[in-house]
Amino acid sequence: MIKPEISLNIGSLQQAYRAGRLNPLQVVDFVMDAIGDDAHTAWIHRVDAPTLRAQAQALMERSPAGLPLWGIPFAIKDNIDLAGVPTTAGCHDYAYTPEVSATVVQRLLDAGAIAIGKANLDQFATGLNGTRSPYGACRNAFNPDYVSGGSSAGSAVSVALGHVSFSLGTDTAGSGRVPAGFNHLVGLKPSLGLLSTQGVVPACRSLDVVSIFALTADDAQEVFAVAHGVDAQDAYSRPAQPHGFDFGRADQWRVGVPRADQLQFLGDSGYAQCYQEALVHAKALGAEVVEIDFAPFAQTARLLYEGPWVAERYQAIRAFIDAQPDSVFPVTREITLGGAKLLAADAFAAQYRLRALAQRCAGVWADIDCMLLPTSPTIHPIATLLAEPIARNSDFGYYTNFVNLLDYAAMAVPAGFRDDGLPCGVTFIAQAHQDQPLLHLAQRWQRALQGQAATLGATGHAAVPFDPTMAVPSGQVRVAVCGAHLQGQPLNHQLTSRGARLVQRTTTAPNYRLYALPDGHRPGLVRVAEGGAAIDVEVWELPASQFGSFVDGIPAPLGIGRTVLADGRLVAGFICEPDGLQGAKEITIFGGWRAYRSQLK
Repeated sequence: MIKPEISLNIGSLQQAYRAGRLNPLQVVDFVMDAIGDDAHTAWIHRVDAPTLRAQAQALMERSPAGLPLWGIPFAIKDNIDLAGVPTTAGCHDYAYTPEVSATVVQRLLDAGAIAIGKANLDQFATGLNGTRSPYGACRNAFNPDYVSGGSSAGSAVSVALGHVSFSLGTDTAGSGRVPAGFNHLVGLKPSLGLLSTQGVVPACRSLDVVSIFALTADDAQEVFAVAHGVDAQDAYSRPAQPHGFDFGRADQWRVGVPRADQLQFLGDSGYAQCYQEALVHAKALGAEVVEIDFAPFAQTARLLYEGPWVAERYQAIRAFIDAQPDSVFPVTREITLGGAKLLAADAFAAQYRLRALAQRCAGVWADIDCMLLPTSPTIHPIATLLAEPIARNSDFGYYTNFVNLLDYAAMAVPAGFRDDGLPCGVTFIAQAHQDQPLLHLAQRWQRALQGQAATLGATGHAAVPFDPTMAVPSGQVRVAVCGAHLQGQPLNHQLTSRGARLVQRTTTAPNYRLYALPDGHRPGLVRVAEGGAAIDVEVWELPASQFGSFVDGIPAPLGIGRTVLADGRLVAGFICEPDGLQGAKEITIFGGWRAYRSQLK
């Protein structure tokens, strides 16, 4: 494990910038030194030193205000355009030099980020291993004899080695998650269309997403917030929708895991052990583990290389591969040309099969908020992969290949290490547009890790947490309840019938008094300047569209105002009109409605 002098975690870097210990020019020089001779073959093209220094100097003449990524270095997978820099997609003869950057890249540049260069990849983003490149096999950040994962190989390794703070990859079958798992990173595979793919060389156009690799989930959140948005130039672009219940910030949440007989580790006891430890970690964060039938997801995964999506890969580079087949990496050529043989009837048959499987998979979500799966069943040495390039590559996709086909979002997170020092990862998966809850959950997950598992990539550094500046709105309202609406109490159905979910059991700040109203069935919560106490409350989350009818059903003297919680947060909460306290009995000493009611029995 290396330990670079500077930690490039965004929180660390911003802290150093604010304190005046670093400036972007120094960071650019550090990055160039850190990359050195690129022993892991993470890079295809690096922006030249004078250009990078000029960009850093220009940033230093601007205020960081309004530039959330001011001076933050990043890498770009070399199937994503950066103006003035060749895009190769891992193929010398395919290369072209774009005049404008991809939309997602430009948004990051406009936010003050510094593009260091283009990262190595499995050619035409075809592969999950990182060896299918004429520029050389990309090597794992922890052990160069092992695969890096792909196709976003260099994107992951450059972050893990401390060359850059974050990177862009792409994900069609797991390429934004497998390399994260193999290199002890977080990897966000967003919902389809939330990050523009304008300026991206397609693999499967209908499934492709731009992904984010980062040292921390906080970093990934900040990058996602800057990068997402509708792009009129991208036919698949769509706005982020309200994500509903934020299980990532809930004390209690439901996580689906495959039945024991459906788990697959290909004899890798280290990965199996890491996954079991991950389940323990999830429970410690409030997860209720729910066994699910993984069969329809596994069957969906197999469609990816059996149906029209192979033909879609062929279509993406059809003119080039037909004209210059010998320019394509042999295994990539074999896979891609297989798509030329499929009939339109085959495409329809596969779509029908996918629709049927998707319906079966959809039934699982009634019982869970997200899934927790191994990111990969195992990892292989480069030599093993090269000996059986297709079969061993397929090993890595067992838990990833279905996600894009079903339009899910996913977040790969570190989980620990095998005895030989190679990292293991797990992935949380949720339905489309639940990217924000996944990011919130990953933040909690990572902050609760301990020991080596809490370090960043292969750098040995610890994270410096920070609060990302933006988030996708949830479309939910949180409300604190203290009486008859508590779980198990008579009016709780007024919340649950509106789709509300319990988020947290906590207390108010210690400046409230509680009264039993004269009807004996409801309490009145009153904020006071002195002589108050902390009162037990529950925080529930319900759709904003249902909040108005919930409030409308609250009879006087109660209403909804703002409640200060123990941690200082303000949420909607019950208040009582002063006239309603006439004849009421103060019950503050009990600390809550439940405790008061229990002594009446």
